[in-house]
Amino acid sequence: MANYISDRAFTNYIHNNVAIPKIYNPINWEKHNIDPDELERLDINEGIDYVFKDNQGNIKTIQERFRESKYQRYTDFTIRYRRDNNTHAARVESEYYKMNAKYFTYGITNCLKTGDLGSCTDFLKYAIIDLEKVYAKIDEGSIVIRDNGRNFCRIIEGNKIECPVKYNRDGSSSFFPIDIAQLVQLWGTEMVIAQKGFLI
Repeated sequence: MANYISDRAFTNYIHNNVAIPKIYNPINWEKHNIDPDELERLDINEGIDYVFKDNQGNIKTIQERFRESKYQRYTDFTIRYRRDNNTHAARVESEYYKMNAKYFTYGITNCLKTGDLGSCTDFLKYAIIDLEKVYAKIDEGSIVIRDNGRNFCRIIEGNKIECPVKYNRDGSSSFFPIDIAQLVQLWGTEMVIAQKGFLI
């Protein structure tokens, strides 16, 4: 439980103190206030962490994930896939299967979770990925999720991205990475709404 609280405290702090001023404010997205019970339902059932509005009043549903600075060498974002060892059948299929968020905000902070949260002041990298476009590519077979024993995504024949299934060391769940630079290489910058550090 202590690790979960630590992770939640880290995520909440980064959202409120770093993501809002560094990511959302510059693109004029403002948090849309929602009843806490409804937001919890959206999180559990639809993979939506937050709801924002742009300056035209358009709704932006968002899933967020923030990582420590030690992950800065990676060029991908990750989606939780399965929990095959979970005793509750309804919980085996993870966020990939329920995700209805339109955007995925992924950021690598300039700090470590084990340090003082006050030292978390910026992102080394961040990206807002258009999940609807990503899921469309998965549905049409242009992004292939494959348990192939590899560590990284690769572009394969037919202008497809092959994404490996990865397993957490404790056996609790699996996930798959999607390389942000490869998304843009194959399908253009419209895959990414805003970014820092992932694309040269």
